[in-house]
Amino acid sequence: MEAPGRTAHYGCSVLLILTANIVSTRTEVSSDLIYMPSLVHRGIEGRPLFLSVETRFPMDNAEIQGTWFHTNLSGSRTLLVMFTKASNILNMTYRNRLRFEEPNASLLIRKLNQGDEGNYHLSLNIEFHNKTGEVFKGERTVHVTVDVPVSIPIIEKNPNHTVIEDKANITWTCSVERGTRVVFQWLRDNIPLGPRDRYHFSQDNATLLISPVRKEDKGVYRCVASNPISHGRHSRGLELDVYYGPYNLEVNSGQGLRIGEMFTINPGELAFFECQADSNPPNSYVWISKSHNSTKVITEGPRLEVLFYRLAQAEEYLCRAFNNVTQKQDEAQFTLLVASLGKDKQTQEGGSVSPLAAIAVCSLFTIGCFLILLFFLRRNCNPKRVLVSIYNRPLCEQKKPHRSGHEDATEDFGIYEFVSIPGKIDSTQVSCRSLARLESVQDMHTTIYDVIRHVPTDCWDVTTPTDCWDVTTPTDCRTNI
Repeated sequence: MEAPGRTAHYGCSVLLILTANIVSTRTEVSSDLIYMPSLVHRGIEGRPLFLSVETRFPMDNAEIQGTWFHTNLSGSRTLLVMFTKASNILNMTYRNRLRFEEPNASLLIRKLNQGDEGNYHLSLNIEFHNKTGEVFKGERTVHVTVDVPVSIPIIEKNPNHTVIEDKANITWTCSVERGTRVVFQWLRDNIPLGPRDRYHFSQDNATLLISPVRKEDKGVYRCVASNPISHGRHSRGLELDVYYGPYNLEVNSGQGLRIGEMFTINPGELAFFECQADSNPPNSYVWISKSHNSTKVITEGPRLEVLFYRLAQAEEYLCRAFNNVTQKQDEAQFTLLVASLGKDKQTQEGGSVSPLAAIAVCSLFTIGCFLILLFFLRRNCNPKRVLVSIYNRPLCEQKKPHRSGHEDATEDFGIYEFVSIPGKIDSTQVSCRSLARLESVQDMHTTIYDVIRHVPTDCWDVTTPTDCWDVTTPTDCRTNI
């Protein structure tokens, strides 16, 4: 019984092969007769994969024959199954791993392995009952990948100790125990890192070289591994510590007023200063006093206290920060000046108006008051007005008789202007008309004095009026009794 069955099986196989090689008198290739929902399948090792096929024609009204072929990554081609509408023959090598799904020629791979990667090609010949002798050919190819899920990545760094900036390099390495087609990504403090001047990545991104290391490189590093079937798997965080500094050295104080590199302190007030700089490990600090081209170390540590008896004069100070590991140092210099800042220093610190603003306001107020005072003085004590008021009163006005020119001296108090008139004029003989014309004289130099007018007696004691005022009519001048 076994021999006839085996013979029939072989006979069917030969028949299928011969039938597959028959060249019909008329063959048409159609892409509409068969359909595959996906032409790319990403399989997972150890799991099944179903290559679905849908026929777009009535199976009852046609005869079919077809084949499935597998082409691996090396290019080797293998026949998996031959089939007709009534029967199918699986490759003996794949008999326990494949299952042919009737009637629409789908194929199930029971358990994927790495060797199952490649292209799967379906070829189908169709002959419809109402079109005898006419064969329609349909073909489809689907690509299959087989991946292994990614395990949690492992991160390492070399060297493993703290490094000094600008003097050392760091090499980071990321690896996985399991996974195919793994893609690596590096994070520092959860921020992705990309290529830059000092960052160098290997071709698969599994290695990161930082050369040289600097302060900004410190932080927590992680590696992320992923592949087409696995989302990003994060490694544990590994911290990079860097010795650096000192940077941004600064001197601060809670007392006095600071302008640039100068601190102003009230007399008798204690002064406290803090010296700070960004550094790892912390700096050592030295305070130095500079005076008369000489320097002297005052104290060590980040804090300086200047006693009140040292505040008798201006003095220069210097804070020096030194990093014992990086062997780098930085200095900050300032001047301490003693000056009265006023008693209400808290108002300066807590109020909205700064001391500089207060000084500026006071200066403007003083200047304004001075200008206003000058305006009123000029208005009320205008020399020309005084001169006019004096000269508009006739100097030769008739008054009650005088025996001398200064019996009523109280009338002589006032502001007088001594006039220098261009030209050679006798200072003892000036006419009343000349005095009346003084206001119209443009080219003169004057000086104002507050004096008591004194008229010499000999000017009044003359026999001829013209000897005194140079007038033609005696009535124009005062007469002597």
